[in-house]
Amino acid sequence: MTIVQVNRRRFLTATGVTAAAALAAGATQVDWTRLMSAAQENPLDPNAGVLVVVTLYGGNDGLNTVVPAGDSAYQNARSELAYKPEEVLDVGEGLGLNPGMKGLKSLWDGGKLAILRGVGYPKPDHSHFRSMAIWQTASPETSVPTGWLGRWLDATGDDPLRAVSVDPVLPPLLAGARTAAASLPVGGLTLPKGALGTAFQGLGTAQAGEGYWQSRAARSVGDLHRAVQTLGGHVSEKDTSGKKRPGELAAQLDVVAGLIEAGVPSRAYSVSLGGFDTHADERGTQQRLLTELDGALTPFAQRLAKTDRGKQAVVMVYSEFGRRVTANASQGTDHGTAGPMFVLGQNVHGGFHGAEPSLTDLDDGDLKLTTDFRDVYATMVEDVLGTDAGQVLPGHSGRMTGLFA
Repeated sequence: MTIVQVNRRRFLTATGVTAAAALAAGATQVDWTRLMSAAQENPLDPNAGVLVVVTLYGGNDGLNTVVPAGDSAYQNARSELAYKPEEVLDVGEGLGLNPGMKGLKSLWDGGKLAILRGVGYPKPDHSHFRSMAIWQTASPETSVPTGWLGRWLDATGDDPLRAVSVDPVLPPLLAGARTAAASLPVGGLTLPKGALGTAFQGLGTAQAGEGYWQSRAARSVGDLHRAVQTLGGHVSEKDTSGKKRPGELAAQLDVVAGLIEAGVPSRAYSVSLGGFDTHADERGTQQRLLTELDGALTPFAQRLAKTDRGKQAVVMVYSEFGRRVTANASQGTDHGTAGPMFVLGQNVHGGFHGAEPSLTDLDDGDLKLTTDFRDVYATMVEDVLGTDAGQVLPGHSGRMTGLFA
């Protein structure tokens, strides 16, 4: 068996028409000046919902994320790969969170984390590229050149600032037919320090009698410093303070939190974490990644809970598929089907949503879906973004109930 390591760039190269649409004209890379200016000129309504989409690339093993540790079928299928009941973080109904997810367990205990069980799509495909294309376009039956949030952009206006990707490359989910989201990759902004830094910051001070372009230049310098002040040190490629730099996802989410707090008029954000294609030696790799996910999401949620705009944000976490029930000979798992999703935020009705898939009633060794992923998307579009889901998911009428308090 050939093991293919998947990352965002490889996926975007290989997915064909949808990736081409995402990278076509209309995908605008924005700078800090434009974002800060937008926050001043057209600030986000403090009561407007904001959706933050977290993609886990590679196919996260759902059974070792939300773990049915007390189920003998799970223990028998996974041998050394299985977690024991005493190792997991109990969330009830015989399930426990992976031991690397202590922060998310605290959100669960506070009623602000929802676990959506058995999420997938009909007639599943084990290909990373086809499955991710399906998740990002929300079209299981046919290939389409637009992402589901790209269609939301098309339906509600052509301003690319209404959605922002903080990924290195704009994902297809944010590509519409007429426009695409703005792109703001983390990193690359380093301001001078010391006396030089003070002098540089002084260039952002308005001067009496200056001309139009001088005024614009001064404003851009001022906006740059406000961006660093608002978004924190993670916009810099180097941390010269000697402190340990956060992981990539944490840095992305810090930027998103700063943009939300600053009032940037964006309603949707995309961030991601890769490396979940765990065909061998899964336990250590996945637990490390889930610990990173937990270490990024938990302080992000805690930070958002402190502001009016932050309280309106909802985080949705998904991966392109789960893994097979039975472990392989390399103490890993191969490509599977349905898996759990996480939704968190101050307005989320925490707890379990959707039925737990059976570990004995399988589809050729794979879990059967119990929740259609388009039902989740429809709920996000209507309850968070305030848009008729029919404009984004034509022909699909399902949605979830009780997900938001």
